[in-house]
Amino acid sequence: MTAAPTGTGRTAPPRPSWRDRLGRLDSRLTPYLVVAPFFLVFGVFGLYPLLFTAWVSLHDWQLVDGAQRFVGLTNFRALLADRNFWNALGNTVSLFVLSTAPQLVAALGLAALLDRGLRGRAFWRAGALLPNVISVAAVALVFAQLYGRDFGVVNHLLGLVGVDPVDWRGETWASHLAVSSIVMWRWTGYNALIYLAAMQSVPRDRYEAALLDGASRWRLFRSVTLPSIRPTILFTVVVSTIGGLQLFVEPQLFDPGGTALGTGGTDRQFQTLVMYLYEKGFRLFDAGYSAAIAWVLFLLILVVALVNFTLARRIAPKG
Repeated sequence: MTAAPTGTGRTAPPRPSWRDRLGRLDSRLTPYLVVAPFFLVFGVFGLYPLLFTAWVSLHDWQLVDGAQRFVGLTNFRALLADRNFWNALGNTVSLFVLSTAPQLVAALGLAALLDRGLRGRAFWRAGALLPNVISVAAVALVFAQLYGRDFGVVNHLLGLVGVDPVDWRGETWASHLAVSSIVMWRWTGYNALIYLAAMQSVPRDRYEAALLDGASRWRLFRSVTLPSIRPTILFTVVVSTIGGLQLFVEPQLFDPGGTALGTGGTDRQFQTLVMYLYEKGFRLFDAGYSAAIAWVLFLLILVVALVNFTLARRIAPKG
């Protein structure tokens, strides 16, 4: 079939067949259909709970009798005057700083060691992941025994060098160091394997060129390795920030006697924001107040993650 002539003397382009139209439609819609399940699941299990929590935070919402009364920002104003909230916030920031920064630095060093030609590399790499495989409940209970005040192994070792026994649960800084050590022990190996995978993807010719220029091992690590794995460092910083500010299981199980209460010690020495949320929501059944805590925690994580992301970008110059 030939195209009909037009009034200008030019031949009109042939109409696209239904196969061509179907192919164009497929190329336009397929990418949206592929990503749609993620956004659908996120909307149902992520966005909707987030917005509903914001709605609950504006109410005096009691879980026992189901009473609901709109109170606006009253819960948030009460948080600003709540001494226990500020105590939990301070504990959360302290535990985050004590556990996250040393953890990532140690993971980088461990990954650099595992990247070298060690004998039995598969064994050492599997061993680095072992703490993350063990149940967190078992880990916390074992560390609770290690940090026992009267019969703990740590206090026994300190006594051998003349240090008086430390009340690891009763003192604020001691409890923070103990809980931070649990977090570091669990997650250092996990992050190290992530760094190791990134290090092994760095082209070896970069190292060879630097060695020919007389670079030392430290110079190689600082000028070649760090710039090359910078996206991975940014990823672990953001993920560790989210996990560190949502700390719950380790401090909750560190005090076996107060696990059901969620108070984090006799005087709330190591109660985190999530533990305080748990206490208000699931022990005192005040859903509105606990939802307000959840939203403050969300905003805190957002701000700290952005700050850490900005700082982490300056760890190494662009290479």
